[in-house]
Amino acid sequence: MADYIEGKHPIIEALRTQVPIKRILLADNAKRDGLVEDILRKAKHFDVTVTTVPRKTLDDKSERGSHQGVMAETKPHAYVDITEIERAAEVYAEGNGGRALVVILDHLTDAGNLGAIARSAEAVGACGLVIPNKRSAKVDASTYKSSAGAIAHMPVAQVPNLVQVMARLKERGFWVAGASEQADDVIWRSNLKGKIALVMGNESEGLSRVVKESCDFLVKLPQMGEVASLNVAQASTACMYEWLRQNY
Repeated sequence: MADYIEGKHPIIEALRTQVPIKRILLADNAKRDGLVEDILRKAKHFDVTVTTVPRKTLDDKSERGSHQGVMAETKPHAYVDITEIERAAEVYAEGNGGRALVVILDHLTDAGNLGAIARSAEAVGACGLVIPNKRSAKVDASTYKSSAGAIAHMPVAQVPNLVQVMARLKERGFWVAGASEQADDVIWRSNLKGKIALVMGNESEGLSRVVKESCDFLVKLPQMGEVASLNVAQASTACMYEWLRQNY
């Protein structure tokens, strides 16, 4: 089933952040205002087809009734096989003193958080993200927006079993570090040098039991305030930069 972006401002933002768009549907009676003209200019620049359709076609496709006479049909995200991330990590480690980072996300539910994590992962030089193929956020337009387009440069693998991927990475010389409030030591007293697979839990439950038990060790961020915990995207960023600091 196709995913659609509705409305003028969301489509302009999607084009700006290079969300993969298959085509733009424009209502035959749409007012050619400045926003529509901007959409048409950007569509031409990015070689996106614009098709004029009866307004009823948009009404039938719209989920929120807020299309404003224009909708964008997105392309499915091009996920990679886990072997591509493994190969990329080996190449990266060879050229960077043996260090490499893979980020595993244990059933995140918010696609915006996925995008924010991808943005930080790309910034620190991570080799890829791994997400489950069921009961997990997928890459969509909000992911592109929150990643500021970085998700287009970050390989993402959808896998049926995270624990099996963790075992594969261990066989390839990775240490698997799980972020958990139940960890004994704060992250900067843990050894994150070399090839690390960082596992982050979902927004409400954290790491699942089986994933936590499969980690080599657990790490946590120190907290001095009264807020219970950081947002998973913020926590992921802090953990990834600690990996980079130790390996810089």
